[in-house]
Amino acid sequence: MGRWSYSNKIEADGLKKIETSFLKKYGYLDDYKSGSIVWTNNYSNKKNIVGLQSSFFNGDDYLRIYYTQTDTDEKNNFDYKIPLTTTSCNYGGKRYWFTCPWYKNGNYCGRRVAVLYKNGDYFACRHCNNLTYSSRNLSGHSKIFGNVCLPDVERAREQVKRITYNGKYTKKYNRYIKLNNKLDDAFIGMSMLLTRDIKKIKV
Repeated sequence: MGRWSYSNKIEADGLKKIETSFLKKYGYLDDYKSGSIVWTNNYSNKKNIVGLQSSFFNGDDYLRIYYTQTDTDEKNNFDYKIPLTTTSCNYGGKRYWFTCPWYKNGNYCGRRVAVLYKNGDYFACRHCNNLTYSSRNLSGHSKIFGNVCLPDVERAREQVKRITYNGKYTKKYNRYIKLNNKLDDAFIGMSMLLTRDIKKIKV
């Protein structure tokens, strides 16, 4: 079987994250709204709660994020704003993005991103957190069979707003189908290799 290779970057897939698609789904991008996201640990049932508050006023659009974090025995409160910006969609309307407000190596980020990850004290973009995705850490046979993982497919599906336009599949839907097919091929290929390697084992 192919071997796993690891970079010095942390994988983003398992981190807490806030996505603009989540904000849109639950109405945070329609008008002022307050709420929260709750993560529950499957083993300890411990809950991590992050408060959210969206605000839109004279072009000063932002998402307020606030929470209490316990480090050893000390509790620290965090409360900060992430600017929101928009771009026009091909079929009308607009799409919201986060503008990452942090600094890395003394340089302001300012990247327009759809996802913020928590790797430390603050939610920031993947670049500021120096993150990678699990699919990028695949090597050997894993890369041969598509270099794609389930989160890649799920992200592509979330980006599909319309399946067809003028009687044809949209580019985003075609990309989703392509990634989904690659994932299926990867599972089939890896299963065949696993079966082959098991047969080689002498009992």
